[in-house]
Parts: sequence; structure tokens; C-alpha cells
Amino acid sequence: MTWRHIYRNVNQASKYAKLVQISNTKESCTIQYMPKRPSHFISTEDAFGRQDSQQEIPKPVVYRTRHRGMEVIQDPFTNRGAAFSWDERERLGIRGLVPPKVQSFDVQAERVLSRVDALHDPLNKYDFLVSLLDRNETLFYRVLIDHFQKIAPIIYTPTVGLASQKSQVIFRRPRGMYFSKYDRGCMNTMVYNWPQEQVDVIVVTDGSRILGLGDLGANGIQIPIGKLALYVAGGGIDPRRVLPVVLDVGTNNETLRKDPWYLGIAEPRITGDEYFRFVDEFMEAVYSRWPQVMVQFEDFANPVAYPLLEMYRDKYLCFNDDIQSTGSIALASILASLRVRGLAVKDICKERIVCVGAGSAGLGVCETIIQCMETEGLRSHQAYRQFWLLDDKGLLGRGRVGLTPTQARFVRDDLQDGSSLEEVVRTVKPTILLGLSGAGGIFTETAIREMTKHVERPVIFPLSNPVDHAECTASQAIEWTGGRAIFASGSPFDDVEYQGRIYPINQCNNVYNFPGMGLAVTACRISHITEDMFQAAARRISSLSGEDKERLFPPLSELRNVSLQVATAVAEVAYEDGLATAEPPRKMTLHQYLLSHMWQPQYAPLVPL
Repeated sequence: MTWRHIYRNVNQASKYAKLVQISNTKESCTIQYMPKRPSHFISTEDAFGRQDSQQEIPKPVVYRTRHRGMEVIQDPFTNRGAAFSWDERERLGIRGLVPPKVQSFDVQAERVLSRVDALHDPLNKYDFLVSLLDRNETLFYRVLIDHFQKIAPIIYTPTVGLASQKSQVIFRRPRGMYFSKYDRGCMNTMVYNWPQEQVDVIVVTDGSRILGLGDLGANGIQIPIGKLALYVAGGGIDPRRVLPVVLDVGTNNETLRKDPWYLGIAEPRITGDEYFRFVDEFMEAVYSRWPQVMVQFEDFANPVAYPLLEMYRDKYLCFNDDIQSTGSIALASILASLRVRGLAVKDICKERIVCVGAGSAGLGVCETIIQCMETEGLRSHQAYRQFWLLDDKGLLGRGRVGLTPTQARFVRDDLQDGSSLEEVVRTVKPTILLGLSGAGGIFTETAIREMTKHVERPVIFPLSNPVDHAECTASQAIEWTGGRAIFASGSPFDDVEYQGRIYPINQCNNVYNFPGMGLAVTACRISHITEDMFQAAARRISSLSGEDKERLFPPLSELRNVSLQVATAVAEVAYEDGLATAEPPRKMTLHQYLLSHMWQPQYAPLVPL
């Protein structure tokens, strides 16, 4: 049963419902209530709003807005196309401004899907869906949540990479905020230009390392926009409380600098102390207005990614997605592969891991796995000896110069510096091959066939995005291992048919991780994000794959329930460590409490203020 109470004013509503939350801006006010009802009447739904006998979620009962007339239609938060009821049309002053037929939410969603199917070019599909997001956010998220496996690859990887490259061409209207190097000294006041009084999650990039595509400057704004859509769809974060940001410090992409349509600062990037002072001013400005906001760093180049994380991880509520989320989901993949191979979690200490890619993502993954090995009994120096890292010059060996402190911890003395992947595989006989290089096709047939000679079930994870930057394809891994590979990729691949058998292909996607992290942080008011939280998330994700022994993860169609599980695991760590300041009410479990904070895409009644 879904509880909805429609009231003309707040005073009348308060007679029957307990106020839970108010979100107020200059334009609108959302009032969310938990109905006052006897305990034996229980509204029960899961994270998708589906009926479930074990879970409860309060619903927003009214959305009050200061908009009237065309303002209602032009605001993507209040617009609902032809779905306005006759009462709403009358009281909001829009009678005659929308078609006379009242169209249902389901019919609207069906029409959107029909239009997506009619388009063939991925960028056209992306453009259409972003235009829907600009017009009607509720409908956009309804379609995304209900058809996640179909729509997510359009609004995020792999299509978002193409959208970032063409951002100056497809630009329609600004979304998010741009902080440029010419805004220095003004950021503390600039943040008040954002209309929302409360922001829970910020995703920020400087555009220096967009996926595997390199420096795209201000075009990188498409990545935070897409990432936050996944926070809303997967973690139930309120879309009015998210903010995409690009830090435009210039670009070293000569092609973009010469493009007259490019919308960013067409100058070389600022670097060194000047760069770090710029980011510092941004962080201080953001937290001066929104002290409890969670900031996710996204697609920062390796030379600045780790320093920024070390500067801010203990000072602010923040994390780096490429380092920490990627590490967590990669660890979850390895833990799930242990189950597939009939091994215990402690057997991770015996793995021999070759990682191609020694940038921020590769280092983050390896460091996360090492933390798990240490938990399972290895000493730090023993754990590092289980890894062989390669960059574009080959193996990180003794004598290599110019390494970061983190890279230096992985230097090997048992093989020559610069050894090729084939040489390393032949000598090491790895059980796991990780790809985080952004170099498409670098997992050669020779290397994988050599690996297969020594391992019954080779674990092969080409994790780079987008698809054409993957270290190998799913079909290559299956064919070259004779169907014995345990495979997961960063980009989506179709299941593979080989010798009359269908091999299910896993996607090792950060989206299993960060939406649940965001839900836990915002609902429980977690003050700092720790490595233990990412470890807990990885272990929980690895336990959710179900009965199918070849599947490492649940289907993405179940993402909201996965996020709820991840949020529960993260929150448990936060409460244990004393880092959560908001607790569930009495008689409500942690699971129910988190569920109650998940925003649902539905047309709550609109009432003018």
C-alpha cells in the first residue's frame, strides 16, 4: 500500500503526518512527511518502490512551489508535461498551457523509450535524453531507473566519452557550475549563485583525464553530470541536491584550444602551487556554504589525483572515485572470483597479480587489494610482493626514475625494469591480470594464452573505459583461454557465444559502489569517508551475485537494492567508528532508515505557496 496525503496547506497536513524533511529554495519547497498511522498499518516497498513485506518507505506527500503559469512548465523539477491533473492545472495557472489530455506517467515513459529506440546514433540518443533531463527530471529518472541496463550506457559510459569530446557541439544550456582560473578570489561568493540551499553530493573534475580520452578541459563537465544521474538513479539521492562542477584551469589539448566553439579557457593549464591554491579556494568555498556536502573527485590526472586526496581526505568529506571506488569494485570482483573458483576469502593472499596501468586508477586498485590482504593476515611488505605493475615503459623495476612515492612501493627487483607484458606473464605465471592502462588491445593473444598454460581459471579484468580503450574484448578473452576465463570489464560487452555455449560477461562497474556510498553518507551524516568503508562495500558487493556461479555481480537492473545493501555496510562501519551523527529512529532498522531516504521518481501533488 502506498500512503499519499494531499493537503491544501502545511497546517492541515501536520494534523495527520509527522514532518520529516523540508527542502526550501527561492522557487519551491518540498515537504516530506511520514504518515501518523497505527503501527499495524505498514507501507512496504523496496528501493524501486515495489511491494515488499519487510521494508517501509515514507512518501513525499506534497510539493509546494512558488512558480505560477509558464514558470511551472519551464522548471524541470515541477514540469510534468501532459501529466498535470486538472486540479493542478487550475491552481497553478497552467490551464490551456498544456495539451488537454491528462497523460499517465506510464504512457509518458513508453513514449520516451519509443523515441530512444527510433534513434540509431548513440550521440543522438544521449542528446535526446539530456534534453529530457532539462525538461522533466522526474520522467527522466523514472525511465532511467526502470530501464537502467538499457539507458545507463547512453547517459554514461561508453556514450558519455563521445559526448565529452563533442560537448562544445551539443551544448544546449548550462548545467552545474564552472569555476575558472579567472574566478580566483571570487569563489566564496560564487557558490551562492547556485539556487539550491542544500547540496548533498558534488562531483567535480578538472577535465585532465576524462576516461581514457585524455585532457578534455571544460568539456569534462559531461562526466559529473552523468555520474550524478547514477547517484540519483542508483542511490536515491535527491536530484535537487546534487551539483556537477568543472574546474577550468585551462587545457593542454591543442585541438580544443584552436576550436572556436570550445567553451572553456583556451589557454595552457595552470600547474604546481598555483593549481593547488586554486583547488584549495574551491574546496574552502564549497564547504563554507555546504558544510555537510560530500565531494567526489572524478577524472583528475595521476600527478594531482593522489596529492589532492591526501590533502583533503582527513579535512573534508570527500573521496576520489578513480582511486577508491575503482579499487573497491575491483576488489569485489576478485573476491567474487574466489567464490567462483571454490576458494575462500583468505586465499586472496595467494594471488599473483599483474596490473597493466600504474596511474591513479591502477594504483588505487592495487592498494585496495593490499589492504584486504593485510586484513586476511599478510604483512604489508608481503602483500606488495604479490604485485607486478607495468606502465607505458613496461614493468616498474629497480632503476626506474621519476616514480611517485606510491608507484615506488611496487618496484620489483626480480625482473628487469621495462620487461614486456609477455615476459612478465611467462615468468610470474599470474592468476589475475588487471588492465587499467587506457591502452586498447594491450592484452595480447600471446600473453593471455601464456597465462592460460599455468592457471586453470585465469582471471582477466580489462577495466579501462570506453570500449575501444579496453585492454581486450570479452570475445578475445573467452577464445584465447578456451572458455576458461573469469572475465569482467570496465565497459559493457555482450555475452559471448563460443563453441556452442553462451558465456555471461560481467561488468566491473563503479556504479555498484558509489551510489550506496552517497546514500549512507547523506542519510547518516557521516563526517569522513574511510578506507574501511570501501573495504566493507567491496565485501558486501561480492556476496550479492546469487546462485549463478559465472556471474560476479547482480544484474544492473537491481542496482537500487544493491546500493541499499552497500549503504547498510558502509553505515555499519561509520557507526562502529563513531563517524555517523544521524541515527535511525527507534523501532526503525538501519535498512529501513536508509530506504526512507531514497528519492523516488513520482509525481507528488503540486500546490502553490
